[in-house]
Amino acid sequence: MTGGSAGRVVLIAGPTASGKSALALKLALRSGALIVNADAMQVYDTLRVVTARPSDGEMDQVPHLLYGTVPVSTRFSTGRWLEAVRGVMADEAGRRPLIFVGGTGLYFDALQNGFADVPEIPAEIVLQVQQEIQEMDAERRMQMLRSADPAAAGRLKVADPQRVIRAVAVKRATGQTLSSFQDTPQTGLLANSVVERIILDPDRDLLRERIAHRFQAMFSNGAVDEVRALLAQQLDPALPAMKAIGVPEIAAWLDGRMTREEAIDLATIATHQYAKRQRTWFRNRMGDWPRRDPLKL
Repeated sequence: MTGGSAGRVVLIAGPTASGKSALALKLALRSGALIVNADAMQVYDTLRVVTARPSDGEMDQVPHLLYGTVPVSTRFSTGRWLEAVRGVMADEAGRRPLIFVGGTGLYFDALQNGFADVPEIPAEIVLQVQQEIQEMDAERRMQMLRSADPAAAGRLKVADPQRVIRAVAVKRATGQTLSSFQDTPQTGLLANSVVERIILDPDRDLLRERIAHRFQAMFSNGAVDEVRALLAQQLDPALPAMKAIGVPEIAAWLDGRMTREEAIDLATIATHQYAKRQRTWFRNRMGDWPRRDPLKL
């Protein structure tokens, strides 16, 4: 990316702890670009350290947009993120290049291909469905999904609870299936942009080391205070921010249900598992994106 490249967009994806934010900052300083968050957890306030948002010093160097702007009490959807991005692109059209950086594959997919315009679902309906499936096993969840949205059920091998909740809640709230919304042709936001795509693909052993080191550092540099502040708000445990990696583990340590070392170990394991899921998404859904080794950039 070169300086003065208005109308250009760079997309930087990769698993957690792969060096995405550092690369985005490097490119932005070189080109005069704005950095736009494409990570579903980094949109939330309160949890800067826990979600590994860029530091205040980094954000002072280059404008960073859509970081920490959503209250943790909110359930922020991909559709709402896309609308926020639409506003950013309208404001910056023809002025400065944009760098989208994050680990949420669905955000990148929506940015390029569009996203189903599903109406906002009332929270009480979502909560009702959550309570109904709480004690269900995978087979019963799948039966419920088949009844509400046969097409959606046919696309899943496993009835993931969150997907079942979403599909059933949409059907109850709108009378239409989620799959009918999703099957409506969509248009992304990058049709008029020159787009460069990068997936950071570090060595697995290196990534494991980075993940272990990062959570140790988080625990010692503000993550505990952030979780205390989050818990003080007495929020619904089902909210996305309450399930951010590190939050349940630190909460358990604060309650005396596990030791500090156990909390760190469990959060590190959860982060490894998340990174594995991210790699799988990128391989299956973004297989044509160029892979780059962060050590060679």
